[in-house]
Amino acid sequence: MKNVEMAVEGTMLTIKVDLSKEFGPSASGKTIIIASTEGNVTIPNRQEKVGLNVYRKK
Repeated sequence: MKNVEMAVEGTMLTIKVDLSKEFGPSASGKTIIIASTEGNVTIPNRQEKVGLNVYRKK
């Protein structure tokens, strides 16, 4: 994962992303990647999965 933190408290999932970070252009070059789970990942200590991409236009 790039720039993604996940925490579970009870039944609440909290996702933290630092919006000031950048990881360069996407494969298409049209957007700048800010955060990504890089596919679907399992939520810590759970069976559910999450897939997240945060990006902005170039």
